[in-house]
Amino acid sequence: MSEYVHVSRRGGVLEVVIDKPKANAIDMKVSQALGEAFVMLRDDPELSVGIITGGGERIFCAGWDLKAVESGEMSIENWWEDDYGPGGFAGLTELWDLNKPVIAALNGITLGGGVEIMLSCDLIIAAEHVEIGLPEMPLGIVPDAGAVQRLPRRIPYNKAMEMLLLGERMGAAEAARFGLVNAVVPADQLMTTARAWADKLAGVAPLALQSIKELLRAIEGDTIQDAFNTMRSADLPIYRALLGSEDAQEGISAFVEKRSADFKGK
Repeated sequence: MSEYVHVSRRGGVLEVVIDKPKANAIDMKVSQALGEAFVMLRDDPELSVGIITGGGERIFCAGWDLKAVESGEMSIENWWEDDYGPGGFAGLTELWDLNKPVIAALNGITLGGGVEIMLSCDLIIAAEHVEIGLPEMPLGIVPDAGAVQRLPRRIPYNKAMEMLLLGERMGAAEAARFGLVNAVVPADQLMTTARAWADKLAGVAPLALQSIKELLRAIEGDTIQDAFNTMRSADLPIYRALLGSEDAQEGISAFVEKRSADFKGK
């Protein structure tokens, strides 16, 4: 895939590793390679779930490669017009039609754009030594590739502002208390835990798995009543396919017959 982005398949799971010493920072080529990886996850029917992590044990991702920005490789003004590849910055922050879940396995310090990658994921597991921070303010920029948009929706507004304005780092345990990460584990159990979660997801009915993200995206911002109406009337092809699927019947039959379901994805 790329010198700095390693991709491997394990059954229905796609593992993506950012391995660009020293800080796993994102330049244009790394972003494009990540986009290619997550498009593969999106488009391959044999893949059900993704995991993204960083190489080494010290840093998950330090975000934007500021040396590449300084050299002129990437723009500050209208940065989104540069060719970051499918999915926008880091290949994931704007990949709106990716309905398959992605697990972030934070192996180390997670800063700036690394936080924006994390916030683009659906489940987040952090090693105990992880620290999460947004250091953009002293640089004269803002984290506008996902942190400004997503962070205040995930944690209390004033805590999000503390991170955005003051650049205060949040440790893994505190992040778990605020619900920003799902689990905190010893570093040597990080990938074991992420793979166990991924394997569990890969074993469920594919249409049901993908319907969750499709539905949540469609009803975001709706009142509860409007959300019901959206689900019943909007263009939701995966959800519609699920309701009439062989897998839905198979899951019910397997439960009644007290056996394991054999899902086919149709």
